[in-house]
Amino acid sequence: MFEQKSHLFTSCKPAILISTLFIATNTLAVELNYQDQAKLHDIAASVSAKRIENDIQTLVDFGTRHTLSETKSNTRGIGAARRWIKAEFEKISAECGGCLEVLEVKDTISGEKRIPNPVEVVNIIAIQRGSDAPNRMVMMSGDIDSRVSDVMDFTSDSPGANDNASGVAGVIESARVLSKYKFNGSIVYAALSGEEQGLFGGKILAEYAQQKGWQVHGVLNNDMIGNITGINGVTDNTTARIFSEGTRVIETKEQAHKRRFTGGEVDSASRNLARYIDTIADRYIPNLDTMLVYRLDRFGRGGHHRPFNDMGYAAVRVMETNENYNHQHQDLRTEDGIVYGDTIDGVDFDYTAKLTSLNAVSLASMAWAPAPPKDVEISGAVQPSTTLKWQKNSDKTTVGYRIYWRYTSEPQWQFSRYVGDVNEATLTNVVIDNYYFGVAAVNKDGIDSPVVFPGDVGAFEHSVK
Repeated sequence: MFEQKSHLFTSCKPAILISTLFIATNTLAVELNYQDQAKLHDIAASVSAKRIENDIQTLVDFGTRHTLSETKSNTRGIGAARRWIKAEFEKISAECGGCLEVLEVKDTISGEKRIPNPVEVVNIIAIQRGSDAPNRMVMMSGDIDSRVSDVMDFTSDSPGANDNASGVAGVIESARVLSKYKFNGSIVYAALSGEEQGLFGGKILAEYAQQKGWQVHGVLNNDMIGNITGINGVTDNTTARIFSEGTRVIETKEQAHKRRFTGGEVDSASRNLARYIDTIADRYIPNLDTMLVYRLDRFGRGGHHRPFNDMGYAAVRVMETNENYNHQHQDLRTEDGIVYGDTIDGVDFDYTAKLTSLNAVSLASMAWAPAPPKDVEISGAVQPSTTLKWQKNSDKTTVGYRIYWRYTSEPQWQFSRYVGDVNEATLTNVVIDNYYFGVAAVNKDGIDSPVVFPGDVGAFEHSVK
């Protein structure tokens, strides 16, 4: 996707618009066309901060949602929280005529440092199947469980309002909004368990996706999307971070050797998923600037997108910019005038709604768009022009393809050209040595898939076999 932060794309009014800009690069005039999507503006505007507040409060009221906590009670513990989330998904499904498949994806974990005794780790999943490609998935996830200072303390009150009732509330609200639409591809809404004890819920769901043969083209993990005042004293409700890994952890020695000579260190599928979301923010979410962080997660830390990355899937973490560590993983207390604990008064519901809108619009755009192209190849060494080839999509939604390119030092795609319903195109007098390139599939409404960088490093159809 092309990111343009000038006057061409700053409007967030729901009107059909085609913006055309010509940029001279060598002898080539580059035409940058983008068709504004009124329905994506409508989705962004439909997210309710009040509904999100109510859902966060409900989750907080369960007292603790620790993975090892009570499962029989209907009012306290993770069992009650899971049943409530499942009931909410079922309610949403009933309102859309049964459009959601609601299920538990679970496994029993034991013998682990933080789960020494057998515990059933249960994820609550809702699947909104696509009409044309029901096995092609984009996913939004949040974590059900909470904790206090002692990660093994499963009895003390642990509200977990921001970490991570905010993420789960965002997932439920996205399901409410998007269930009113029909999509070509499928959307998965996932409330995951066991994150604080070792990312077990994500591992269970990633393995389930592989077993079911899901074509997972993007996982948006939301972990802490409600805090706007950081430990650094900064209050900011206009920015968010998107963390994405570079080269895949499952990259082979042969693939690494090829990458050394052809590039791609910053163009994994996860990185181009992050760029896609960043572009969505610029076009559809007012007063939100997303920061692309070129790291798997916060320094030395982890989240529930990592198990999907470990399987080779494109996955990112979406979260607030300024964290308050006094409100994370803390016993409820006041010491030396400092209030500790993750309580609901630390959540800004409008900000959570803004980040939920970002997720909902990104999911909708990818689910309406065609699948990312497969088998993208590039050639042009010691030649004046660059040629890209790819396998044409077999789905009904693809009407053509768009080539993107940028200077190697630039974070976002700068130039693009629509080349039509072909499987090969040449950029005349655009030298391969000077740019990074990619290809996106385009539907009849002008909605692009994420950009695919050539070779194994950028492929979205990639997972552990």
